[in-house]
Order: sequence, then structure tokens, then C-alpha cells
Amino acid sequence: MLKILLPHRRPTLRRVAASRRKRLFDLMVAGTALLTFLPLLLLIGTAIWMESPGPILFRQQRTGLDGRPFRIFKFRTMRVLEDGRAVVQAARGDARITPLGAVLRRMSLDELPQLLNVLRGDMSIVGPRPHALAHDAAWAERVPGYAGRFRARPGLTGAAQVGGHRGEIADDAALLARIAADNAYIDRWRFRDDLILVARTVPLLFGDERAF
Repeated sequence: MLKILLPHRRPTLRRVAASRRKRLFDLMVAGTALLTFLPLLLLIGTAIWMESPGPILFRQQRTGLDGRPFRIFKFRTMRVLEDGRAVVQAARGDARITPLGAVLRRMSLDELPQLLNVLRGDMSIVGPRPHALAHDAAWAERVPGYAGRFRARPGLTGAAQVGGHRGEIADDAALLARIAADNAYIDRWRFRDDLILVARTVPLLFGDERAF
């Protein structure tokens, strides 16, 4: 677990995680979405089962609120199930991605099982996207203030993703831009920001060049 040094006693720095309105919004959206998309979830699960051997759901440890690890749920889109100290980030044209997985990732449908993580309280609808533990450990050494993103629950979508900082981290500039967007979201958070980010996420579901 990463060591997080945050001034927890200052309420202004905890308002994202402590907001009851945000948590109620998460529960309402996640519960409604799971019921609405249940037929689609069953269809995708069946297609994955038929396409290739392996589990339907991919589980991997990610870093959550206050640096506490949790196990994230995703539809399996790769031929490997990496989890641990060495996790290779997905890249464009990655040979590990299955044909069906490529479609699911392009439309972010592989993320739908994370609605369960939202109901469990591991995640929020909006927040910094969670990284694998191995990536957090490596990137925290390269970016001052990296741990600041753990002041909020990780999200299904977030300011960094909507702002074009999704996908492969090819250099330090891309990493710095993502973390800056995450921390700015937390520092300036208001409930209306979540509504705006959700609305801006919808068009990306129909095609995002950074989703692969």
C-alpha cells in the first residue's frame, strides 16, 4: 500500500469523499444503470465466454480512497490476467487484446462491471481513474503530489479522461497532465462538476480515439 500523507482533519480537502449528495448520486446512478443494462451485461458475458477460455470478469487490485487497495471488476478483454508488481499498460494495437475485447474497450463497455464497485463504495461515478498498484508505485516516484488523487474515490469517468488524458502514458508530460487534472478536480470540486463530467462522457461512449 502506498503511504499517503494527507491532512485529513481539514474538511475542505475531504469534501469530495465526505459528500453525502455525491454518494447518493453514485448509488442512484449505479443501481439504475445495473438494472437497465442487465440484458447487455448478460449478452457481453456470454460473448466473452464463447470467444476465448478464461473468466468472464477480470479482477485486479487498484488503489482507492486514502491509498487503500480494492479489487476492481471489468469484463475480460485480454488473453492475460496481470495483477501484481509487474503490470504492462495496454497500448494501441496490443496483441494481448481479444477481437471482442477491442470492441468493448473502444466503447468502454468493459468498464460496466465497475458499477458493482460503485455500489460497494470502492468507487464513485466520477473521480480519478484507478491505476494498477504497480503503476501507482512507479508513478508516485515521478510526480510530486501524486498521492493527492487518493483524496477522492476513484471514478468510472473523470476530469482527466474527459480532458483527453486517457490511455497509454507514453512520457512524463502525459503523466503530469493526467495527475494535474485529477488533483484540480478534487481541489475545486462542486457537485455540479460531476453532472457536467457525466454529460461530457456520454459522447465518448460512441467512440474515443484514446480508448484501446
